[in-house]
Amino acid sequence: MSSTGGPPVFDHGDIAWVLASTALVFIMVPGIGYFYSGMARSKNALSLILLSVLSVAVVSVQWWLFGFSLAFGSSPSHFIGTFEHAFLMGVDNRTISMGVTTVPSDVYAIFQCMFAAVTPALAIGSAAERGRIIPMIIFIFVWTTLVYDVIACWTWNPDGWAARLGVLDYAGGTPVHIASGSAALAYAIVLGKRNGHGTDEFKPHNVANVVLGTALLWFGWFGFNGGSALAANGRAAMACVVTNLSASVGGLTWCLLDFRLEKKLSALGFCSGAVAGLVTITPGSGYVDYPAAVAFGFLGGLACNMAVRLKHIFNYDDALDVFAVHAVGGFVGNLLTGIFASQSIIKMIDPTETGGGWINRNWIQIAYQLTDSVAGMAYSFLMTFAILWIMDKIPGLSIRSDLESEAKGLDESELGELAYYHVDRLVCHTKRISGHDYADSVKQATIM
Repeated sequence: MSSTGGPPVFDHGDIAWVLASTALVFIMVPGIGYFYSGMARSKNALSLILLSVLSVAVVSVQWWLFGFSLAFGSSPSHFIGTFEHAFLMGVDNRTISMGVTTVPSDVYAIFQCMFAAVTPALAIGSAAERGRIIPMIIFIFVWTTLVYDVIACWTWNPDGWAARLGVLDYAGGTPVHIASGSAALAYAIVLGKRNGHGTDEFKPHNVANVVLGTALLWFGWFGFNGGSALAANGRAAMACVVTNLSASVGGLTWCLLDFRLEKKLSALGFCSGAVAGLVTITPGSGYVDYPAAVAFGFLGGLACNMAVRLKHIFNYDDALDVFAVHAVGGFVGNLLTGIFASQSIIKMIDPTETGGGWINRNWIQIAYQLTDSVAGMAYSFLMTFAILWIMDKIPGLSIRSDLESEAKGLDESELGELAYYHVDRLVCHTKRISGHDYADSVKQATIM
């Protein structure tokens, strides 16, 4: 950037890296869709993929209208921004935003837009197989405005109360993961359990889709964490390395925990653990060194694996374990950041910075991290509960599908399209043939 007082001059390499990272984060959206789709039953597979993609469209419009301004505009309240950048006014390739001097404000805005789009796509997973789609689209818009934008403001906006307090959250432990996981828990509670929960067997219909979704998420997470450096520098490289290491350790940890019980390796278990490792390292990815990433992956995989049991203990139906992986993983990651944040890594960007975690004897840091985590979890849960409760009282916006639609599957009842139309057609054809054969055999037996 120019230091002569003229218009800012940006490094083209930094701009290229952040734009590439934006595309990488976008890839996470179909990754979420395929991950969730594979874990659900086949009759709901297409709706989950569609909802993930719709999240990008809905949030992109919201971000243009006022979302970016609410999250990253000036914030005298230290809680939420103003409308100064509504319709992206003042956001272009000649200005900077939020003190970010490495890239112009329009690049920063589209990068942050992808974070905002991913978050509600994660949250709605708990409503799989019984949440109505049109109310869910409206929920995405409202929730992004009242929950995500607020938490993003207080965490990443320099005027936000958490940022001013000194909370360390590099890439979204609270705004993305704790917020989405807590919202998922509220959604599951308000919706109620799926019909047949506790008696029917709800097994993933396509584990191959789960593996594909995990690969897309892992791939995209390099942009999610590495791009948060907002520059093509050593900190971005370190974020990518620790992200990959934590995901690997998390996947192996979960897989071995399941092997201990079943004596079989589980592809689903490895994928769940890898995502848990990615979630856990997110808040600390720009602050911690390589050995700490192993601890993040191991403890994140362990904690999230144990947290899956919470839905059985408290008897709620989080269909795709969003709370266990994202809320718990984000919470653990925030606390571990308060322990392992390294002053030497933080100084790579700001030589005047004197912070760090417990390893630098900054004992108060974990209290800051805990405060932010609890506040984010409570705010997201309560606001989501209120939004859904109000929506459900509005005629035409009831959030739960009826029993017939649920039994038929949301793909057919709400979309009129099927993910596996050719398979279902073949099954029906086979049943007809079998029925005719049975009728013919009964007829022949009668004649004899």
